[in-house]
Amino acid sequence: MSLSSPKIGFVSLGCPKALVDSEHILTQLRAEGYGIAPDYADADLVVVNTCGFIDAAIDESLEAIGEALNENGRVIVTGCLGAREELVRNAHPRVLAVTGPHSLPEVMAAVHSNLPRPHDPFMDLVPPAGIRLTPRHYAYLKISEGCNHRCSFCIIPSMRGNLVSRSVSDVMREAENLVESGVKEILIISQDTSAYGVDMKFRMGFWQGRPVRTRMKELADALGDLGVWIRLHYVYPYPHVDDVIPLMAEGRILPYLDVPFQHASKRILKLMKRPASAEDNLVRIKRWREICPDITLRSTFIVGFPGETEAEFEELLDFLEESQLDRVGCFAYSPVPGAAANELPSALPEEIKEERRERFMALASQISTQRLEKKIGQKIMVIIDEVTEEGAIARSMADAPEIDGLVYVSAGRNLASGDRVCVVVKDCSEYDLMADLV
Repeated sequence: MSLSSPKIGFVSLGCPKALVDSEHILTQLRAEGYGIAPDYADADLVVVNTCGFIDAAIDESLEAIGEALNENGRVIVTGCLGAREELVRNAHPRVLAVTGPHSLPEVMAAVHSNLPRPHDPFMDLVPPAGIRLTPRHYAYLKISEGCNHRCSFCIIPSMRGNLVSRSVSDVMREAENLVESGVKEILIISQDTSAYGVDMKFRMGFWQGRPVRTRMKELADALGDLGVWIRLHYVYPYPHVDDVIPLMAEGRILPYLDVPFQHASKRILKLMKRPASAEDNLVRIKRWREICPDITLRSTFIVGFPGETEAEFEELLDFLEESQLDRVGCFAYSPVPGAAANELPSALPEEIKEERRERFMALASQISTQRLEKKIGQKIMVIIDEVTEEGAIARSMADAPEIDGLVYVSAGRNLASGDRVCVVVKDCSEYDLMADLV
């Protein structure tokens, strides 16, 4: 590529699904010969991939757009907040273009019109795995876009549309390219991973000449052939989720399940319009652990939902205590513009919402500590994320990057990122483990 090739600055905000969109845009930019600038000063224009799910994310996105305009002056906006073009343009009328989420063609068209492409594209300028924003040893793999559900607190379907699943062959080809590029852990993401293939009526696909149905269990089984860690995220608790637990027990995929339960009260779940709200989740959790005793269960919850009573919040605490979930996140309800839940009566004061969030996380912290203490003395496999002068920073099979705990490995200075090693657990904190190499 010529030294005079135009350069694009890039700001990526939001969830892993938005990160994958950023990677796709960056891959196409590099394929077409654009350079990627490390700072505003060296960029000919800047692309800002935004998040627009809650108020805090909207504020962060608008601030990032403003910073890019101040520092560079030529800005293209994409992502979830881009679906609300009027809001973006009212705040920042100088932006060059605004596109919504999952809009690679529209983003590239905006780039072309404001910064002409340097030459015809040659895809061999870019490795098959594309341009990624994660460390070399792990990557996110998005298997579908959009969602068919209409949860009352969420506006994702209005931004990203209904469920559109990728073909099995397309997903498996990307997974193989990732592994060949050195990836040791693949994190499967979507808006609703367990609904994968519903829009295709679970039609039969093919990979390496063998039939593979477009369904979560069959996809997970095929991914298990790649010899890397496979981690499932955003899995709604439909009945067929039970079918993937034996794959975890057999070591085909990681014994890790990210299930967004959101609440425990039947009335609140009904107000949330949550799928699978009638399932007896405690019974299922018990059954999952019977099939796969080493399974790690992660979930997220919303407290302070409109109309939530103290008794219903206590019901949620009772559920957390009984379920003994390994990893949890909790958000105080935040009204999202355009969400149906905003019209519900009996909105709670902010101080009550925050007080309940703190009580919930205090119990979650206590449960986490107790469950980690049981691992002291055990040998576990970890993957190395970083090596420092003090040792290595790793994650176990129970830890997804950036959202779960860490394993601090002493005397690990000779290790490298991506190494998988066996350690013995010596101590723990609320969320992290301390270990020695075996």
